[in-house]
Amino acid sequence: MNERPLQEPTLLLLTALADEPRHGYGLIQEIDAISQGRVRMRTGTLYGALDRLVQQGLIRVEREEVVDGRARKVYALAEAGRDVLSAETERLRAVVAEAERRLAARRAHAIRPKGALA
Repeated sequence: MNERPLQEPTLLLLTALADEPRHGYGLIQEIDAISQGRVRMRTGTLYGALDRLVQQGLIRVEREEVVDGRARKVYALAEAGRDVLSAETERLRAVVAEAERRLAARRAHAIRPKGALA
């Protein structure tokens, strides 16, 4: 379904829903934890992204509930979202492996004594 790399907010949202369903505020907290405070998703951005991901079939509304007189939705990762997240995880794993290989090759080249054969 998705051949392009995921944008970071989408990756973080799908990751936050990978282990259990969450409501909006829980997602904001989870994204903050996953990104170690680097990404702080604003409410308007969050709900726009959630609506888009529901429309794309990557997440679903698991249930709606009323807490302290306020309605809230609990979102869950849909099977298509799990597939997209899994594919993105594999893509990122391959990129990291190649980056590590190249960095190691560069380090090996840098510490080779002058005049040593390659």
